Amino acid sequence: MDERFYNFTNHINSINRSIRRIKNFEMLDYDLKSPHVSCLYYLYKMKSLSIKELTRLCDIDKGAISRTLDFLLNNGFVLIDESDNKSYKNDLYLTDKGKEVGKYISDKIDNILDVASKGLNDKEREILYKALELIDNNLKEIAGKE
Repeated sequence: MDERFYNFTNHINSINRSIRRIKNFEMLDYDLKSPHVSCLYYLYKMKSLSIKELTRLCDIDKGAISRTLDFLLNNGFVLIDESDNKSYKNDLYLTDKGKEVGKYISDKIDNILDVASKGLNDKEREILYKALELIDNNLKEIAGKE
């Protein structure tokens, strides 16, 4: 049996499941789910983003981003600048509550990334991320052809 497929798919799936579990566990106190965490993290880091930019960064579809933003808006984490009639171009901002949770998320992510990459030096980490990006782009190209 060729172990490459097994190792590749199982490790990628396991990493993805672990990330989702960590996000969900860490956010229980705030009643937030995995997609909420990504949105709050990117808004905290970037200060403001359009819905289109946030959708791209979070890599989720328009329906999921719409549901996620509805929750964040309705629960006081995010504000939207509605000065532009084209809603996908409107900027999103964190409220004070959103900034507080965004900082918590950012600090947690920094710590988790440090622990997750324990044992890798800076050069190995750079190679890992470059390899992941290359694999991701290659798979997107393949998926686009089918």
